[in-house]
Amino acid sequence: MVHDGLRGRIQRYKCKDCGRRFDGGLRRDKAQVITDYIEGKQTMVQLARKYRVSTKTISRDLTGMRYVQKISKYKQVIIQMDTTYWGRRFGLMVIKDSLRNRILWRKYVTHETIADYLEGVAWLEEQGFKIYGIVIDGMWGLMQALSRYPVQMCQFHQQMIVRRYLAEDPDLDAARDLLDLVNAITVMDKESFIGAFNEWYERYKDILNERVHDKRIKRITPPYMRPRLRSAYLSLRRHMSWLWTFYDYNDRVIPNTNNGLEGIFSDIKSKVRVHSGINKEHRKKLIDEYISRHY
Repeated sequence: MVHDGLRGRIQRYKCKDCGRRFDGGLRRDKAQVITDYIEGKQTMVQLARKYRVSTKTISRDLTGMRYVQKISKYKQVIIQMDTTYWGRRFGLMVIKDSLRNRILWRKYVTHETIADYLEGVAWLEEQGFKIYGIVIDGMWGLMQALSRYPVQMCQFHQQMIVRRYLAEDPDLDAARDLLDLVNAITVMDKESFIGAFNEWYERYKDILNERVHDKRIKRITPPYMRPRLRSAYLSLRRHMSWLWTFYDYNDRVIPNTNNGLEGIFSDIKSKVRVHSGINKEHRKKLIDEYISRHY
């Protein structure tokens, strides 16, 4: 037998009658096929061509992917949680150990719910994990449901919320100043930010609270003149106590954003993108195997 450079082996035979030698084909290493599929940027068609078999044969080889969940031995954790989606009905919910960059729990979901996140936290508690802090994106009910823990709202997501309300280049001075302030949140300390936020309110409260002056409106209380500016302001005010948990618990190394988890999602999506077109079950197997190898 000889190697042909494909990480498999070519079996060579000799005819006892005529003495002729011929190749019997490539003997595949199924574990290597899985590795090529997971780690390399090779589709099933490319692997079939490489190993000189049909795509159905490669597909059967890939059924050998058997994910077994490993429970981390490190029980003192600060966790980050979030969900990413492929389309509207296929999402991956993840809870990650921020200190060691390891995924502790995950679940495939059709949409984000507070109950699913609480299920993951309850599972960690059952496995003996001691949670010293939690970073989330800002689901109002989830922050309240997890109030027994120090909860940090991702400052980057707070920035995104305000940007959605105010747009990237607002015309109003009040909106521009509020946008500039929230864009600087990650480089400011708690006291400076809250002080600047209160100063902003004092400067622009009349504009913020101005109501529509139109006698044709029959409502007892007229609507506000600038509802999007108010929504941006109220979002910041409502989340303020959760935006600075990392600052109040500076001995626990709680991240102030979920960017570490976003990086994992980007990595997984880049891997799945190579194998676009696979069905949902194969996608799950691909994701499970990739996570088990890397996270």
